[in-house]
Amino acid sequence: MNEKKLKEIEKRKIEHIKIAIGNESQASKNFFDDIYFLHSAIPKEDLSDIKLETKFLGKKIKPFMITAITGGFPKAEKINKTLAKIAQEENIALGLGSQRMMKEEKKLKYTYFVRDVAPDILLVGNIGIAQLLTYKPTEIEELAKEIDADAIAVHFNILQEILQPEGDKKLAHFEEKLCEVAELVPVIAKETGCGISREVAKKLKECKVKAIDVSGYGGTSWAKVEIFRKKLRKLDVEEDLAFSEWGIPTPLSIVEAKFSKLPIIASGGIRNGIDAAKAIALGAQIAGAARTFIKAYIEKGEEGVRKTAKMYINQMKKVAFLTGCKEVTELSRKHIMITGKLKELFEARGIK
Repeated sequence: MNEKKLKEIEKRKIEHIKIAIGNESQASKNFFDDIYFLHSAIPKEDLSDIKLETKFLGKKIKPFMITAITGGFPKAEKINKTLAKIAQEENIALGLGSQRMMKEEKKLKYTYFVRDVAPDILLVGNIGIAQLLTYKPTEIEELAKEIDADAIAVHFNILQEILQPEGDKKLAHFEEKLCEVAELVPVIAKETGCGISREVAKKLKECKVKAIDVSGYGGTSWAKVEIFRKKLRKLDVEEDLAFSEWGIPTPLSIVEAKFSKLPIIASGGIRNGIDAAKAIALGAQIAGAARTFIKAYIEKGEEGVRKTAKMYINQMKKVAFLTGCKEVTELSRKHIMITGKLKELFEARGIK
């Protein structure tokens, strides 16, 4: 890749981070607000005895993940090393940003490599479906090996791609390539803010992916991010505005994806540990967030990231305590009430 193209992609990545932490990038409704826990005035354990651990892809971790954020430009090294350091301290999973830049320019590998500060965490690499169609399966396997990742997320950012001025528009018929990659390295199928339906989840299981990150509607809207980028360039966005609230709400997508019987990562609008606990109660094995962590890093550095991680974990434990559970993984739908528009959507999809 020539130097001009590298600079263009680096600029785009920096723009994405700056826009994503702003309020203009957020969905207008977060459907976790339609979910309520049933309080239990008689706890089963002392708060300090609540267990916060699950097994995911062969590793015992706390049921939380800092999901894919960045990589591929010089400043990303410090961001990823900081996130990885905190993930190691708290025993939570970490997802890296798209490794396309690393593939195109080998010298940028250092911006993704974090095993020196996080030797034990569940680490997930990342590639997009556009690159899935471009690279050989063995090349994608090599990307995971080079950073010693436990798995690689293949992100399905099809809405973002068709709205992005520089985006790839030919994205169909990638299932065969996905199956080929899944034979070589554990694959997590990951949406990017639009959610996964039960129909798609079942197809993903046929492709032998190991887990699904639903990344539903409710948090950062990459449609809004790309619309904002177009506005900065004074490009016409009238046609795109209709897609600014597109997607399956994360709580609904969690339950939809469970039809595959695959392990579920719930991301997309997980603002705090209460949202994370709601996601676990709906059937996810792990809850994840990205925006709150990059925002904490930019505003308060390493201590901000550490405080944010502890907030999620402590709030999840407190929810378990307040609902009469012995451990977070014991949360189930009997502890929640679903109301409002979310209830209507559940009923429309035949979910009781």
